[in-house]
Amino acid sequence: MKTEKEKIDELIKETLNKEEVKFYDELEEQNLLGKLGEVYRGKMGWFAIIMNIAHLVVLGLFIICTIRFLNTEETNMLIKWASAGFLCMIAMGMLKLYVWMQMDKNDTLRELKRLELQVVALSHKLEN
Repeated sequence: MKTEKEKIDELIKETLNKEEVKFYDELEEQNLLGKLGEVYRGKMGWFAIIMNIAHLVVLGLFIICTIRFLNTEETNMLIKWASAGFLCMIAMGMLKLYVWMQMDKNDTLRELKRLELQVVALSHKLEN
């Protein structure tokens, strides 16, 4: 038994020409790796690459902070290196959050395009 989405998809594909059907098929939901790849192919892909480089730099700083924390015995230095390590973890979390937000934005844009295409297809169907 077909779901509502499949019925609507068939109705839309009946009203579209071949190019529009191809475009509509490209708007299907992607898997996680496809979504991640889309972040690097978009207009802000260069910025995502810079964010990954920054993430690696912060990871290196975190490793240095951890090593220094484990090798010191003074309380003041323990607090300083632990604080620096926590700041590095927060920075890495924020950098990862940026990528996840870009993936979510791309999903939202894809759904808006699908909705626009559905509205156009249904309006053509009503005109005929």
